[in-house]
Amino acid sequence: MGFHAYSSPYDWSRIAGFKATAKTVPGGMIDLSVGSPVDPVPSSVQQALVAGADAPNAHGYPVTAGTADLKAAIDTWFRELRGVDLKSINAAAVPTVGSKEAVALMASLLHLGEGDVVVQPAVSYPTYEIGTQLAGATVVKVDDVTDVDSWVNIPNVKAIWINSPCNPSGEVISADWLTDIVAAARRIGAVVLSDECYALMDWRSVRRNTAASSAPAASASAASVPAAPVAESNEPASDTAFSLSATPCALNPHVCEGSAAGILVLYSLSKQSNMAGYRTALIAGDYRLVKEMAEYRKQIGQIIPGPVQAAMAAGLKDTAAVHEQWRRYRRRLSALVDALKAYGYSAQMPSGALYVWVKAKSGDCWADMAELAKIGIIPSPGEFYGAPAYLRFSATATDEAIRDGIDFYGLSGFSLVICKPDRKIIYSDCQWSSISEAGTLGAMVVEKVTIVASKRIETGV
Repeated sequence: MGFHAYSSPYDWSRIAGFKATAKTVPGGMIDLSVGSPVDPVPSSVQQALVAGADAPNAHGYPVTAGTADLKAAIDTWFRELRGVDLKSINAAAVPTVGSKEAVALMASLLHLGEGDVVVQPAVSYPTYEIGTQLAGATVVKVDDVTDVDSWVNIPNVKAIWINSPCNPSGEVISADWLTDIVAAARRIGAVVLSDECYALMDWRSVRRNTAASSAPAASASAASVPAAPVAESNEPASDTAFSLSATPCALNPHVCEGSAAGILVLYSLSKQSNMAGYRTALIAGDYRLVKEMAEYRKQIGQIIPGPVQAAMAAGLKDTAAVHEQWRRYRRRLSALVDALKAYGYSAQMPSGALYVWVKAKSGDCWADMAELAKIGIIPSPGEFYGAPAYLRFSATATDEAIRDGIDFYGLSGFSLVICKPDRKIIYSDCQWSSISEAGTLGAMVVEKVTIVASKRIETGV
């Protein structure tokens, strides 16, 4: 395995200047850029880590393919939360040192190189492209990977990256479209690489029950791409497992026609269990590919420490903690959507994942970054993900930070609805402590006036 040169706009140092500006704002910076968890690691995970550190074999070399307990936890998790019996479809799994490592090494572990082509969405997580470049293979970007005609006839396609729910857009690929992708890839002898790291962060029921769902969806690219139909969950009913909605899995037997051949699925505990610092993820799918990857990973030392494997198993088992985190993110995303709408962005609740993806008001992500920094808000520039006209706002921030972001201290020129006679502002179930009127209140029951929002008073949020 030799690493080749790579190039990418994905460089967090590029936003350092904006952060410096944001930190000078009264109240400090609200960092909604990097999707790094801020909530506690479940107590079950912490306890498992401590116990694992004191286990009789903790001093020995860990197992590359995972301990018996971890393997069992992975099998159960797939069966009860993803509707997949790994053994029945000839699938295997191997734990990885975080999902980013798995993504970056994927093309190399598949022995791809010069002359080989890897297809990926034009707007996507940048490490897909970087990993392909490191292997020396060629990247081909398409606006919509569900449009199989856009890539199925390209010579030498060896792998296709898909990401559902998508980082950054939050779009979800339906089970029918997954089926089409798998079938097309098999016809040309390519491997489907399905990044499902946000699989349990499904907000489609929320979208259907909110006014935001009626807003036009942000395009995944500058090109006009038809909106994806709403895909229903493929989670099986279970009397023994905690029920949690999940997006369709590429390894679902209906999608893969009962065989994992040519399919690899990635999943991470970084977001579901706030375990980004633990570096706990996995690759599951075609047992031949997984077995070979495990052997290579063993030789290059890509092995999760034993105590961390115990913690990973605990995280996979603790679905109650996952659901608690799901509620946190749903609440934060809803608040972010309201705040962005108030500030003039065309925002809506995503179908999945942990980000609100909006078009920059100026049409340029960097210009909007500069303006938002002046009020202490730092999102991610869309250029990192292949869409320089967009911004990504992360819900991986504390509730306090999200509330501060909604306050938008010092902004003027807001037009909000005020009702007489109590003069409460109709906005997100809250009211403001002071109002400077720039117009005359007439005799209407409801009317709009220009105000200066100085401090929000919680009433029902």
